[in-house]
Amino acid sequence: MADTKREIERKYEATDGTRLPGLGRVAGVGKVVARGRSELDAVYWDTADLRLAADSLTLRRRTGGSDAGWHAKFPVAVGVRDEIHEPLSDTPPPPLAALLRSRVRHAELAPVVRLLSSRDVQHLLAEDGTLLAEVSVDTVLAERLAGEGTGTTATWTEIEVELADDGDPAFLDAVEKRLRKAGVLPATSSSKLARALAETGPGDPPTRPREPRTAGDHVLAYVREQIRAIVALDPAVRRDLPDSVHRMRVATRRLRSAFTTYRTVLDREATGPLGAELKWLAAELGVDRDQEVLDDRLGARIGALPAPLVLGPVENRLGAWSAARRTGSRRRIADVLDGERYLALLDALDALIADPPLRPAASRKAEKVLPKAVLKDYDRLAARIGHALDREAGPERDTAMHEARKAAKRARYAGEAARPALGKPAARFARRMKAVQTVLGDHQDSVVAREALRTLGVQAHAAGETAFTWGLLYGREEAAADARERELPEVWVRASDPVLRADLKP
Repeated sequence: MADTKREIERKYEATDGTRLPGLGRVAGVGKVVARGRSELDAVYWDTADLRLAADSLTLRRRTGGSDAGWHAKFPVAVGVRDEIHEPLSDTPPPPLAALLRSRVRHAELAPVVRLLSSRDVQHLLAEDGTLLAEVSVDTVLAERLAGEGTGTTATWTEIEVELADDGDPAFLDAVEKRLRKAGVLPATSSSKLARALAETGPGDPPTRPREPRTAGDHVLAYVREQIRAIVALDPAVRRDLPDSVHRMRVATRRLRSAFTTYRTVLDREATGPLGAELKWLAAELGVDRDQEVLDDRLGARIGALPAPLVLGPVENRLGAWSAARRTGSRRRIADVLDGERYLALLDALDALIADPPLRPAASRKAEKVLPKAVLKDYDRLAARIGHALDREAGPERDTAMHEARKAAKRARYAGEAARPALGKPAARFARRMKAVQTVLGDHQDSVVAREALRTLGVQAHAAGETAFTWGLLYGREEAAADARERELPEVWVRASDPVLRADLKP
């Protein structure tokens, strides 16, 4: 992966009468060092319909300064972005193009804006010479290169304060206090590109989205949220960021559940094929995630054992077994995200939102439609819980509890989706369903762990090692599963509180 830098900065307006105040009086600053002026030439690329800019993403090719090359920037939080750097080339480097594929897909990337910046830089140093922040005053000339407004230019001056690597964000507060005292105010645009597009474009006023009122409004808002999550998490999955695969997988499951739960709102003839494709995507993402969860569980179990009970090369065997099962999984996920099937799914989801297949119930009040759908999922869960509790302990009950777990997850997602419309009753319902899901999920994790422990024990025995520790862990997992089975009835009684259900009824 290319070089990545976490950029934490703040931007400020600079009018004709604005002067940068002396920053040597900012708390913690021991010295202000002038670093001179540099001339920067940056060309920003995007699709013709500005898909990257719409999601606050930037792709630029810049010359001049100390970091010439290609840069892709991804928002993390307000004033925080991850900047990924690649060397100069004539066209966008493939690694950066891949990170943007969920937005760009088959559209063409081309230059849309050119920014010429004359940058005057100062470094704020601590008493020991440590860099605290870089302050720059940029005089900018922007030119629109494509689309409506081509050839239009705009000029402005702005001040940027960028925190040094591993710096304390609180230092930026101290700098801002000094700037505000001198009359320097925060910029109204989040980036140079955003300002350039606003000042060189047609200037259409932004449309304010209508507040959700009907059942269709609320369901479509939830569906859009999950689609946005899938698209936004694509680059994070490619970068192998922590928890990104899990979060993307959850978004696919929530979306698929919404299609099923709210089938009186969205036509199942249209959403059914999409649900099947979402199930495929979740399964592909799960190859790596399921192994990660299992590794964490077994590693924790081994770590909790007293040293005298860990006999043989237990940790080494677990590591080798896990590595063998993970071989190629990261490459496989990348291949999935680069594949036509995945891109076709994203296009189909966009088409669904553009022309939603609404059924008659979609036009009714959310308070009348959504509770019925949520309670139907609850009844489905109740039936599966009853079936699981009626089974004798063993494989048959394990299977029944796994099916109940999937129903609990769907009921929880149904409550979460309905919360904006139904408020606290839906939130309470979702929390209770999550508690049931947690018990059932831990039970299923124990079932999977026992299968893995048996395999590891057999392998250890075949290699001439003692299988004692693997057998011990198997027994502990069996006890953990028994505890969850005893806990389930009590958790279910709380979750099936009649008052809770009554609050949801229309």
